[in-house]
Amino acid sequence: MGVNKEAYKSLLAAMQPSGATLIAVSKTKPSEDIQELYALGQRDFGENYVQELIKKQAELPTDIRWHFIGHLQTNKVKMIAPFVHLIHGVDSIKLLEAIDKEGRKINKKINCLLQVHVAREETKFGLDLAEARQAAAMYFLEKKYPNVALCGIMGMASFSEDQELLKKEFSDLKNIYDEIRSLYGPDASAFNTLSMGMSGDYPLALASGSNMVRVGSLLFGHRS
Repeated sequence: MGVNKEAYKSLLAAMQPSGATLIAVSKTKPSEDIQELYALGQRDFGENYVQELIKKQAELPTDIRWHFIGHLQTNKVKMIAPFVHLIHGVDSIKLLEAIDKEGRKINKKINCLLQVHVAREETKFGLDLAEARQAAAMYFLEKKYPNVALCGIMGMASFSEDQELLKKEFSDLKNIYDEIRSLYGPDASAFNTLSMGMSGDYPLALASGSNMVRVGSLLFGHRS
């Protein structure tokens, strides 16, 4: 299949006014496809599976910024901690603790986003709004997790054609992001990433304030 180069150019053009970052979601796609997009200048790639990420990281250019965007089990944090650029899916306090522990072992601050659940589907992981507030308070006020760099919020909207529903869910994510930034002021200056929007809904996400989108099928074709 390879990469849809025209879709890539269109996507970059759509994102340019907002200055948002594109994460090319390359899960299940061969390294050759990633290399093709890399040759066009793309450096941020997102993977969902730990073993697949480790394999690709070993065989692809070292300046790729790898984003782990799937559900991460606590016992697998250590496998990606040394090289991962950003963990998007921190969906529990337990996982936050595990990431901090691994960061301490390798003397590294690991970049993370709090994954907040706003979608109607129960299958999607994430903290509820109260848990996200609690995690932020523990990090910014209580100074817990010194080996974590809390960089922002990630979320997924419902898989739906209902534009009003999607707007509401993106708005909920933007509100919790803004709330944490305003509550913790200068301490939250590095809390500057709002990762929301995928192939089917990224224009609405960008219009709702997203500054990072995760796009796969538009670039690489649908997965079998």
